[in-house]
Amino acid sequence: MSETSGKRILPSIEGPDDVKALKPAELPLLAQEIRELLIAVTSINGGHIGPNLGVVELTIALHRVFNSPKDPLVFDVAHQGYVHKLLTGRQGEGFSKIRKSGGYSGFLCQSESDHDSYGAGHAGTALSAALGMATARDLNGTDENVVAIIGDASLTCGITMEALNNIVPSTGKLIVILNDNEWSIARNVGAIPKFLAELITNPLYNRLHQDLQSFLKKIPRGDSLIQIGEKIGKEFKDLFVPSSLFEQLGLRYLGPIDGHDFDLLHKYLNFAKTSPESIILHIVTEKGHGYDVAVSQPERFHGVGPFDPKTGKGPPSKANTPPSYQNVFGEHLTRMARRDPDIVGITAAMPSGTGLNILKKKLPKQFFDVGIAEEHAVLFAAGLASKGKKPVVAIYSTFLQRAYDPIIHDVCLQNLPVKFCLDRAGLSPNDGPTHHGMFDLAYLRCVPNAVVMQPKDEDEQVDMLHTALHIPQPVFIRWPRGTAVGTPIKEKPVSLPMGKAEILREGNEIQFWALGPWVEDSLRLASILEENCGRSIGVVNARFVKPMDEELLCRQGKRASLIVTFEDHVLQGGFGSTVLECLNRHRISLAVERIGWPDQFIDHGSGVPELRKLNGLDDASLIDRIQAKILALDKKRLKVKG
Repeated sequence: MSETSGKRILPSIEGPDDVKALKPAELPLLAQEIRELLIAVTSINGGHIGPNLGVVELTIALHRVFNSPKDPLVFDVAHQGYVHKLLTGRQGEGFSKIRKSGGYSGFLCQSESDHDSYGAGHAGTALSAALGMATARDLNGTDENVVAIIGDASLTCGITMEALNNIVPSTGKLIVILNDNEWSIARNVGAIPKFLAELITNPLYNRLHQDLQSFLKKIPRGDSLIQIGEKIGKEFKDLFVPSSLFEQLGLRYLGPIDGHDFDLLHKYLNFAKTSPESIILHIVTEKGHGYDVAVSQPERFHGVGPFDPKTGKGPPSKANTPPSYQNVFGEHLTRMARRDPDIVGITAAMPSGTGLNILKKKLPKQFFDVGIAEEHAVLFAAGLASKGKKPVVAIYSTFLQRAYDPIIHDVCLQNLPVKFCLDRAGLSPNDGPTHHGMFDLAYLRCVPNAVVMQPKDEDEQVDMLHTALHIPQPVFIRWPRGTAVGTPIKEKPVSLPMGKAEILREGNEIQFWALGPWVEDSLRLASILEENCGRSIGVVNARFVKPMDEELLCRQGKRASLIVTFEDHVLQGGFGSTVLECLNRHRISLAVERIGWPDQFIDHGSGVPELRKLNGLDDASLIDRIQAKILALDKKRLKVKG
């Protein structure tokens, strides 16, 4: 509480002006209140608690020094934007329901606030976007400061390195805040983190410049020599310490700075604000700062589900809860890799999120984390495959979009047997549109040599992984986020016949063709509709999107009056489109009703059922829709007979 008023500070913050009006002594109290609220809300909703706890002081300082929204603050990924939301008028119910239906997004988006200068959700975008804003400012002749806040993990991303290479040629002034906490989701890997660590452990680097100025001020006429000192500063440092990568690229490097020290933050941010040149300010923060449980478990508390705020423990598992798809994948890939040393797992900074942390722990020599570098991950896998290895690339569906060119040009064009396992295919409800895996079928099924499939349950998931490792071409397997169905997994996986679907329910008049999580739903809907309408309804587990079971589809299409397709994907270019194209190619004419997501970006929500209902994909809506289709077909048939 405030010592002067006895009232809490955070509720009085309605915008950045209120942050600027605070006394310096009130800032630690505000930081404490923010951390308490972050822990309380994410313990109920889940969320990116660790990254946000680490940037509390930095975000407060940014809003005291700069003038948002005039001065755009461009957050990379924006999962660490909760503090920014709280300081820009987004408290109350919207924040208490963050990542839930009716609450604020877990990321930044322009539609939510003018203070969100640029929407995000993927890493590596902030520096290029901020550079574009700064260049536009220069062209327009305005004077706003443009600030990019990037994490150290972003430096492993090729887009960020491309942007760094273009700052000096594009603008005279850009402020880059490098928030260094040594972690992306897992601990950062590669040469860049080592380089940053050397800068942190070598305080001589910037102290030499400061000491030179202090010395000159103490001697007669020293002030007049400071300009000369500025000119020789870089050369003076280079006598003792090699120039940093950033200064070789033309940026003035300042740091490392303690990211939890308000005085230092204000001093250096103000310097960056008034400097006429582009600056990179290296700020060292602690992921999970102020919450010991998050500090001790930084990977788990990067993004976490509901937890006990006192202990940090999640809710106890319910009896007979099915395993997650990611853990089934990790465990069984590890078993297969133990028997075959040519199998290697590759991830792009997401070992735990994909399940490859199991392989990392048990067979570390067969595991590779390349950092946030999806393009490199795919090309790296292509190189391994070209030399007889069996690379399995595990990346979220939404992030694999970033590697589309290597998928086409390097893997599929050369028909290299790289296996891709796409977690979070379909809805990722709490995370929203930047994380939904809604587009992979459309962008993969058009590529020659690609095999694309999706399992109905975890047993079939293991069979598909086993099958993929024996197919001499690129294979893509997609599965949804979260727990599997609960189907027991066979002792030994079996190879699935290429491109063959599975009939789960016999029927003659109407055929349901379902993919992935919709298989179980379509079986339930078929039973209800058959009872309601008195029609014979069959259900097919499609399994393969490419190649699909054209023989079965055509055979059923010649007898049925209606085919209904189900997919956790956008309708445009998805599984339903595949069915329509196949029927058209074989000159088979019948009604097809496609069930999937509409041609729009789907918002975040509390869960799959809520988002389905909002988009007319709940059971009641679908039953009405299919019954109406059946009725319309009956009327048409009667009209033709009459």
